[in-house]
Amino acid sequence: MAKYTGPQCRLCRREGVKLYLKGARCFSTKCPIEKRGGQIPGVHGKRYSRRLSDYGAQLREKQKVKRLYQVLEKQFARYYELATKSPSNTGVRLLQLLETRLDNTVYRSGLVTNRSDARQLVAHGNVLVNGKKVSVPSFQVKTDSVISIAPKATTFDAIKQAVEAKINPPKWIETKGAAAHVLRLPERAEIGDDINERLIIEYYSR
Repeated sequence: MAKYTGPQCRLCRREGVKLYLKGARCFSTKCPIEKRGGQIPGVHGKRYSRRLSDYGAQLREKQKVKRLYQVLEKQFARYYELATKSPSNTGVRLLQLLETRLDNTVYRSGLVTNRSDARQLVAHGNVLVNGKKVSVPSFQVKTDSVISIAPKATTFDAIKQAVEAKINPPKWIETKGAAAHVLRLPERAEIGDDINERLIIEYYSR
């Protein structure tokens, strides 16, 4: 199972926005975005002074969303291909596919505070879907699925932190204790307005 293993805060700095990859740290003064603003990583450590080209804006948006959901290039392109085959809006369908990944759904449910912990929890076999263990973070969760945390994992620090944080899930998920019920697919307004899927479609349509 391939994944990015480098510094996560570096990704936020490169995109110039918080991707919330490290849970509580992202909300503290230790966050590099809080300390350094939009200073990009690298030996020079300065923002590009020139305006981004159309292609540059499309690329950065694609990279931002790819890193937000912690998927690699080939996998992200495959999600786009699946979205193009759907009769619904391609951009919305792409985001729905990303949102209904098992690791992201666990995160959205408020069972953990960040996607990295959610991915690890799934990969280690501590998440059940409809009572069956699923250890594949990219598993697509369907409507009416019930996601629960294995009893042995309810004492983990990541779970305790999430309980203390009292994270409210979006309306397409209903959470009760250490379990979540997927009521329906997320609507575009529930995914967030900080993503411009039109730029991603333009990138792949070149």
